[in-house]
Amino acid sequence: MHAALPYALLAAFLYLFAGLWQAAALARACSPRPGLVRTTGLLAVALHALVLYFVLYRDGELNLGMIETLSLICWVIAVLLLGASLFSPTLAPGAALLPFAAFSLIAMVGLPGTLTYAYFPPGVLVHIASSTLAFALLSIAAVQALLIALQDHALKTRRLRGIVQALPALTRMERMLFELITLGMVLLTISIASGALFVHDLSAQHLTPKTLLSLMAWVIFGVLLWCRRFHGWRGRRAVRWTLVGAVVLVLAYFGSRLLLATR
Repeated sequence: MHAALPYALLAAFLYLFAGLWQAAALARACSPRPGLVRTTGLLAVALHALVLYFVLYRDGELNLGMIETLSLICWVIAVLLLGASLFSPTLAPGAALLPFAAFSLIAMVGLPGTLTYAYFPPGVLVHIASSTLAFALLSIAAVQALLIALQDHALKTRRLRGIVQALPALTRMERMLFELITLGMVLLTISIASGALFVHDLSAQHLTPKTLLSLMAWVIFGVLLWCRRFHGWRGRRAVRWTLVGAVVLVLAYFGSRLLLATR
């Protein structure tokens, strides 16, 4: 853990720099520099990966405590966000998500905790990987939904300065939102299916609440995609359903763990 601390501090600084620059660009306080944000973020991602290796992996076993899992998810979010920005303007959510990655990293190396390593068979690793990717994509979608809500409100109240000028057109923002949700749904489906196949005795492992909440989130996002396809849902209604689904998913991934920790 001590060996990882310098890398964690440098990665956190780079995450904060990239996120705050992006936030300032959205607020029109500085010029947009996507190349700078992307390069700084990718350096942070590389250092974050090194820290995760030090903390999570040992002799073929993994330590996946709650804080460690949160930091791993934040790393995946950063990788997806920065990677996607090479092909489409997806850096805007980074104003919130990159600083959060910094805080998760500092929490992982700074907060006291017990390192508990365990071996996971390949089927369970598929479940863990798909769950992590699904949560990451749908978290980005939630922040994207918040930006759409701000953009929609600004357009309706004719306040066309500030963040609205820095964002892509509303139709493009909504298209990116539903692309994120669609990919997230595919991975969430794989996660639920692999959990049913490879994770045995859910009640004994106290995973029943997580499974039920994950299924509830799957239904919420599924209804949203269905109604988008056949009823043209968009705007505030799509934002509300996205945020509700994201909250349920957060409860599924972390609420159940907190509940168990308090018992």
